[in-house]
Amino acid sequence: MKKYGKFLPLYSTNLFGVMNDNVLRALVSFIAATWVSKEYSSWVVNAAGGALVVPYLLFSPLAGKLPHYFKKQQIIRVAKIFELPIMLLAILGFSTENLPLTFTSVVLMGLQSALFSPSKYGLIKDIGGKDGISQGMGGMEAFAFIGLLLGTVVGSIMKDHSEPIYQYSVLIALAIAGIACSFTIKVEENKSNEETSANPIKFIRQTSAMIKKYTGMPQVILLLSLYWWLTASIQSTLLSLPHNNDFGISPTETGVLFAILAIGIAIGCLIGGRLDRKTYMLGYIPQIGLFLGFLLLLIFIFSKQQVIFTILLAITAVTCGIFKIPLDAEIQKKAKPEELNIILAYFNLISFIFIFLAAITNIAISTFLPVSYTFLVDGIIIAVGTIIFMFNYKEVLCYFSKNHIKLHYDIQQKGVENMDTKEGENLLILPMHRAVLDPIMLFSILYNKKLQPLVDDGYWKIPVISHILNMFNAVKVPNLQKSRKGVEQVQHLDGIIEEQIKKGSNILFYPSGHITLDGKETIGGRRLAYNASKILPDHTKVIGIKIKGFWGSKWSKYKQKKTPSIVKLLLLSILYTYSGLIFFKKKRKIDIEYVDITKEVKDWSSLTKLEFNKNLEDFYNEGKECEDLVLTTF
Repeated sequence: MKKYGKFLPLYSTNLFGVMNDNVLRALVSFIAATWVSKEYSSWVVNAAGGALVVPYLLFSPLAGKLPHYFKKQQIIRVAKIFELPIMLLAILGFSTENLPLTFTSVVLMGLQSALFSPSKYGLIKDIGGKDGISQGMGGMEAFAFIGLLLGTVVGSIMKDHSEPIYQYSVLIALAIAGIACSFTIKVEENKSNEETSANPIKFIRQTSAMIKKYTGMPQVILLLSLYWWLTASIQSTLLSLPHNNDFGISPTETGVLFAILAIGIAIGCLIGGRLDRKTYMLGYIPQIGLFLGFLLLLIFIFSKQQVIFTILLAITAVTCGIFKIPLDAEIQKKAKPEELNIILAYFNLISFIFIFLAAITNIAISTFLPVSYTFLVDGIIIAVGTIIFMFNYKEVLCYFSKNHIKLHYDIQQKGVENMDTKEGENLLILPMHRAVLDPIMLFSILYNKKLQPLVDDGYWKIPVISHILNMFNAVKVPNLQKSRKGVEQVQHLDGIIEEQIKKGSNILFYPSGHITLDGKETIGGRRLAYNASKILPDHTKVIGIKIKGFWGSKWSKYKQKKTPSIVKLLLLSILYTYSGLIFFKKKRKIDIEYVDITKEVKDWSSLTKLEFNKNLEDFYNEGKECEDLVLTTF
C-alpha cells in the first residue's frame, strides 16, 4: 500500500464523494421508490441514476474549462464544500416525502461531481508522473468502487434497519469527511492551456477534432463509454430487484449483491493496474470484452438461480475492472498534459450520454420484458463494441492476431535484428508467399515497423478486409495476371513503387504476386521487384523473408484449385480456438528468417528480368524443388 501513499489524499476525497453519491441514490431507490405505485418503482430507480447523469451531459464542457482558470485542487475543494448544503436539501426532501425536492438534490449532487471530475482525474498524472498512470488509475478506480460498495450497502442496510435520523447523519458525515480530505491534496500541477466552448454541442465538435490527432483515442473513449453503459445498467438492474416479484429480494440482500459487484470491480481494477505496468494489456481487450459478453449471457440464462447468479456476477465484476484500466490508462498516456483536462471532460460527457441511454434502455426493457433481459442486451452491446474497437485500432488488432496465431503455430524467428533501421533509413520487404495467412502473420508480428503493403485490388472487394487494408494505409495495385487493363497499368504500378520508396515508407510486397502452387516460390516474368531494384536509393534496405511450414496447411493451395477463402478460414480458426479444440492439436512449426539482401538485389539489378527473378527464386527456395510437406488441419 506504500506505493499508493502519494495518491491517498486524492483517493480518500473521491472515496467519500462516491460513497455519498451512492448512499443518496440507494435511499432514493429504496425509500422514494415506495412513494409511488409499484408499477412505477423501476422508473424511479432508473430516473435516480439518470438524475446523477444529466449534469454531466450539460456541464462537462464547463468542467473541462475550469482548470484553465483555477487550480484543480481549488476546484475539488469548492465542489466538496457545496456538497454539504446539497445533503441538507436531500434531508429536507426525505423528511417531507417530497419527490421533486429529493430528485433536485440528486441532480445537484451530479452537478457537483461533474464539475470536479476532470480535475480529480487530471491530478493523477500530476501526482504520479507518466510512469504512475496505470498505478494511479488502478487505485483511483478501486477506491471509487469501494465507495460505490460502501455507499450502496450502507444505504441498503439503513433502509431496513435504521431510523431516518441515522440516515441523515451519515449523509452529513460523509460530506464533512470529503471536505476535510480535499484540503490534504497538495501537488505541483501542470497548467491546462486549451480553451474550448462551454456549449456542449460546440464542445463535442471542437474536442472531437482534438482527439482525432491521437491515434486510437476516439475508439478508446467509445469503448470505455460502453463499459460505463454496462456498469450503470447492472447497477440499475440490481437496484430494481427488490421491486420485482420474480426475484423478491430485500434491500439488504441487494446491498450484498452490490458489495460483490463493487469488491469484484475494485479487485479487477487493482489487478488491471498491476498488469498494465508489465504488459500491453490494451492488446488483450478483445479477449476480455468477448469474455464479458459471454459472462453476461450466462447471467441472463441463470438469473433466477441465485447461487450461480451470484458467482457469475462476482466473476463479471472482476473482469469489468481488468477491462477498464488499460482503456483509462491509454487516455492518460496519450494525451498531452495541457490537453488532458479537456479530453477527460469530453470523455465524461460521452460516457454519461451512454449511462443516460442505459437508464432509458433499462426502463424500456423493464416495461415490456423481464428485467433479466437487460443482462442479455448488455452482453450483446459489450461484445459487439469490443469487436468494432478491435477492427478500428491497428495495434490492438495486430496484438490480438499475433496471440491468436501463436495458439495455432510455433513461430521461430531468425535474423529479426536485420529489420532494424538507422535514422533516415527505410525498408523494402520482399517475402515469399506460402499461404494466405502469412501477410496477417507478418503484419501482426512486425506491427511496430509501420509497414505499408502493396495489395492486389481484388482484396478491396471484401468489406472487412478492405477496411483493415485502409487502416494499414495499404496501396491498391492491379492484378497483372487477371486483367489486361492491369497490364496497361504497369507503368503506373512502377510509379507507385518509386513514389513510396522516395517517401521513405516501409514497403512490403510479394515478388511472386500469388501463393505458391506447388510448394516452390515461382516469380516467373513478373517485373515489380526487378523494377524496384533499379530505383533503390541509398537509404533503402532490402529485406528478403523466408517462410517455411505453411505448405500442406489449409491456408496453402495444396491440392486446391482455388486460392483458399481467407474469411472462411479465419472464422474456422477462431471457432477452433474458442471451442477448446486448439488445445488437443499439436502446433505446426513455422520458421521465419529475415535476411538483408540489399547488396544482392542491387547487384542483380544489372541482369535481365528473368535472371533477376531466378536469383530471387533460388534465394527463397534454397535450391529445393519444393518445401517439405507437413499435413495438418491448419
